[in-house]
Amino acid sequence: MAATDIVSWAWMPIVVWAAFAQTIRNATQRSLVDEVGTLGATLVRFLYGLPFAGVWVLLVLAFIAPQAQLPAVRLPYLLWLTLGALCQLGATACLLVAMKQRNFIVGVAFSKTEVLQVGIFATLILQEVPTWLSGLAMVVSTMGVVLLSLPRRLDGQVLRASSGAAVFGLASGALFALSSVGYRGAGLELAGHTPWIIGGFNVLLAQAMQSIALGTWLAWRQPETLVAIARAWKLSLLAGMMGALASVGWLTALTLRPAVDVRTLGLVEVLFSYLVSRRMFREKITRNELLGLLLVGAGVLVVSAQF
Repeated sequence: MAATDIVSWAWMPIVVWAAFAQTIRNATQRSLVDEVGTLGATLVRFLYGLPFAGVWVLLVLAFIAPQAQLPAVRLPYLLWLTLGALCQLGATACLLVAMKQRNFIVGVAFSKTEVLQVGIFATLILQEVPTWLSGLAMVVSTMGVVLLSLPRRLDGQVLRASSGAAVFGLASGALFALSSVGYRGAGLELAGHTPWIIGGFNVLLAQAMQSIALGTWLAWRQPETLVAIARAWKLSLLAGMMGALASVGWLTALTLRPAVDVRTLGLVEVLFSYLVSRRMFREKITRNELLGLLLVGAGVLVVSAQF
């Protein structure tokens, strides 16, 4: 098989891997929220992931693309990357709050409204118009997300919790959508470099930005949170490692395919989250949520069938 043929479909297993790694990271971060707080658990993803991102870049330069050089950092690239990094930072914090409002899988599901939003933002900002099949996959998957997001019983307390989860989940989806567009724009600015270098380089710089920005804020406003993060280093290390590996996968895939296709296929994360919700957190899944999962899976299959 020619190298170009491999690259044409390689983004799919990369996305599936990224979704799997992100599921583990989300579960680990959720476990950390009670111990280090929402912002502390958000910082863990970037600060503890930074060394792993650096190691990945070194491995790419040593073994995968030994003739490659690191890209030059120019202003347009830096602006796109900053958009992606800051939106990802905010999205992660909103997602953790949404997951705490309701169960793990429903918190993840709310954030996955990003699929429709990334289609809108990518069309308006990058002029990347989805194909009709991608559009169909987005609609079907979003219907599944809506079913997953419905409250299980209608009482005042549940409605208040669902409302809070909806607000933070939708905000998370919007910020993740803008983040994907930012990272896609940054990758396009580095055209000519190998995708493996672009993905790793983007993650390394983005996580450095995120660690400095949020770390500085916490040092100023909540220094005790940094102490808590240091004490919880074992779980934080796992969250950081899986977060870095997931980000490398997402950002590499975004150099190969439009953001809409990457994020739609990335909904396979909802299926992984279902398994975590059942096995790790012992959370029961309702009939509506099961139907929602099937619709999400159908959307993933539709977008995959194009390639």
